[in-house]
Amino acid sequence: MADFESLTGRLLVAMPGIGDPRFEQAVILVCVHEPGHAMGLRLDRPAPMIDLQSVLSKLDMVAPDSTIGAPVLIGGPVEKERGFVLHTDDWMSPDASLSFHDGLAMTATREALAAMTDPTAGPRRSRLLLGYAGWDEGQLEDELGENVWLVADADLEVIFDADHATKWSRALKGLGIDGAMLSGQAGRA
Repeated sequence: MADFESLTGRLLVAMPGIGDPRFEQAVILVCVHEPGHAMGLRLDRPAPMIDLQSVLSKLDMVAPDSTIGAPVLIGGPVEKERGFVLHTDDWMSPDASLSFHDGLAMTATREALAAMTDPTAGPRRSRLLLGYAGWDEGQLEDELGENVWLVADADLEVIFDADHATKWSRALKGLGIDGAMLSGQAGRA
């Protein structure tokens, strides 16, 4: 694919009427986008009745009070039990972290979970996500061609802040778009 353009490190913002309830008003950070596949983490959907402290406790790990109420996000519908720590790259595990964009990395280890709770040696910002969104070869490109997603630049506030209810509208605003003005209906000229 000579004209392949990777979206790694960019945000996918769902168009209204996406046709898949799992992705209504989704904001997904693309962590890997290669000609054969793509993988991303949804940033705007907290897991119900799960916080970081409960996950750490379940894994018999130290769960400081600061983890009480810290949201765990549903990263996507694939491998929903698998955890991914999305974090700034000021903390890295040499053998396990994937640095994929300026200042961003992802690690799926217990070490990364422990680092999340260490205010001095851990990453400056981090989130735990369960599951991921995945696309097979050409699938994401097809969806982009069908105007299912808008593509936006990564924004650390949208990625890491806890205001999940407004992430979709803020990601659109970063593109200069008012979500209320978008239609879920496609048309032909």
